[in-house]
Amino acid sequence: MADYSVFPAINATLNGTSAVLLVTAHHMIKRGRVATHRALMLAAVGTSTLFLISYLYYHAHVGSVRFQGHGWSRPLYFSILISHTILAATIVPLVIITLTLALKGRFQRHRAIARWTYPIWLYVSVTGVVIYVMLYHVFRAA
Repeated sequence: MADYSVFPAINATLNGTSAVLLVTAHHMIKRGRVATHRALMLAAVGTSTLFLISYLYYHAHVGSVRFQGHGWSRPLYFSILISHTILAATIVPLVIITLTLALKGRFQRHRAIARWTYPIWLYVSVTGVVIYVMLYHVFRAA
């Protein structure tokens, strides 16, 4: 039987890496470093794409993983999970649109949409790591 136990850590690492790349890219564009911003954003798209592939592969083989926490942790976990899931579905088309506009040189429209894409994408990346920690480390079954 195959061992898929490494996938959650890989997925969390890819999410965390995406978050760092996003914050750094945002910092670079604020300083006018367009080429660095572009390279970092392409790396963030690549990292997030690898995450999505890995995530889907893992869950296709393992299914869903039940949260083991009790009491106050359950509503906290599910609040984060629900907001994360809704925004994760929203972010895919937003990233594609934002990236396409940038690659076509339509920077005014790119900036207008990126103002929404950036915080949502960052939230999804960070909460992905939070969900991983809560699910696999903090509230594990004994």
